[in-house]
Amino acid sequence: MSGSLKTSDRTPAGHKPSARGPRPSALQTEGLVVGGITPLTTIDMPGELAAVVYCQGCPWRCRYCHNGHLLGRDGPEGLTWPTVWGFLRRRRGLLDGVVFSGGEPTLHRGLESAIAGVRALDFKVGLHTAGCYPQRLKALLPRVDWIGLDIKALPEDYPALTGTPGSAERAFESLALLLASDVAHEIRVTVHPDWLPQDKLDRLIVLLRREGAERIVLQRCRVEHALDPGLVSHPVDWGKTERRHAP
Repeated sequence: MSGSLKTSDRTPAGHKPSARGPRPSALQTEGLVVGGITPLTTIDMPGELAAVVYCQGCPWRCRYCHNGHLLGRDGPEGLTWPTVWGFLRRRRGLLDGVVFSGGEPTLHRGLESAIAGVRALDFKVGLHTAGCYPQRLKALLPRVDWIGLDIKALPEDYPALTGTPGSAERAFESLALLLASDVAHEIRVTVHPDWLPQDKLDRLIVLLRREGAERIVLQRCRVEHALDPGLVSHPVDWGKTERRHAP
């Protein structure tokens, strides 16, 4: 998941940033707890070379979550937003974008200021979210370039999967807000027969299409580090791919 900041991060010879950007002390990011960082990825923001900042904490407890270490509110000691911001500043000219993931990044009221700081460094901004806080997502929509929204199940099955009453209403409100915007996105559905056997998966895809979703991506459920130790792996007839587009 998380990568070390102790990587080779020298700015290439001859690279001259167009602006220094704000000092991190000027960014009102109190309450933004960083749980980790991946310095380079080609898969978390389509078509872009990006770093991923993992925000610590999530209000839901999804059975298949494989980032259990990010669910609580206490992050690794010494990994602060100013530290991450300094790292990203040294990556200008090397990366296209920065993705905020989690946990659940919209949990953090300092996220908007962190996004502003990333934009000041001339990076594109991506966001991974489960839609836990629709109104916070609505406020962020004009400030991001791409969103990966997780839709986890049929509405009636959400509470059993997330452990949270009312989670379906929040997720589908976020879906409506995203689809009404002009933000590039994909709707991601993690597939496991315990909650999405083929008939329910088909119904969910029909529901998402009816809501207006066009780019729906199915993902294999990887159970190796799942929050629910009772989940078992199952074969999915997708060849060797981990993801595929929904029909």
